[in-house]
Amino acid sequence: MNSGILKDTVTPAPSCSPGYVVVEGPVGVGKTSLAQKLSHAFGSDLLLERPEENPFLERFYQARKQFALPTQLFFLFQRVRQLQDLRQGDMFRPVRVADFLLEKDSLFARLNLDDDELRLYDQVYAQMSLDLPVPDLVIYLQAPAEVLMERVRRRRASHERLIERAYVESIVDGYTRFFHHYTAAPLLVVNAAEVNFVDSEADFKSLLEHLRGVRNGRHFFNPLPAGL
Repeated sequence: MNSGILKDTVTPAPSCSPGYVVVEGPVGVGKTSLAQKLSHAFGSDLLLERPEENPFLERFYQARKQFALPTQLFFLFQRVRQLQDLRQGDMFRPVRVADFLLEKDSLFARLNLDDDELRLYDQVYAQMSLDLPVPDLVIYLQAPAEVLMERVRRRRASHERLIERAYVESIVDGYTRFFHHYTAAPLLVVNAAEVNFVDSEADFKSLLEHLRGVRNGRHFFNPLPAGL
């Protein structure tokens, strides 16, 4: 199974060396596309989630209660393996970009698992999450549920076509609560509802300029769409 680490041959700009960067946010917010673009800009390794490899995911969207635990455990094993590969990678390539934060895994566990399943999951998570790399920067992309649903519809991914509006709203609420208490790494909270970091170079350059100034603590970025 592919570890999810991709290589990019672009030489990183010396002024853009944030280290290990994670882009996070709910489904449809654009975290994978932004992670890919940041990886290209930094000349870094790229670590991506591989939802298409999860054999339970489509069945989960059809019957969430029945398939929540195997879906969750598959993602946990997959993400931990990827992060272990990252830790064992080339230490002379310190810049890496990922489109997932391992700690968010428990957000979905608490959203989808019943009490007995959650106790089992927590035991497995506690053992597997020891001594894994901590990001130097987390970029949390926010957008309202209606924006996310429209983006999901445009993507037309087979495993996403069954996602319900109520479930997306619960994910958005879960991310809001999770990052309200997150202190493990510097955090940049970005309003991504009306900007296009992938297709608009102006939007992307604005984000790059902003994240260069993030060294610690919590920061907020509410960009205007290009042209306004």
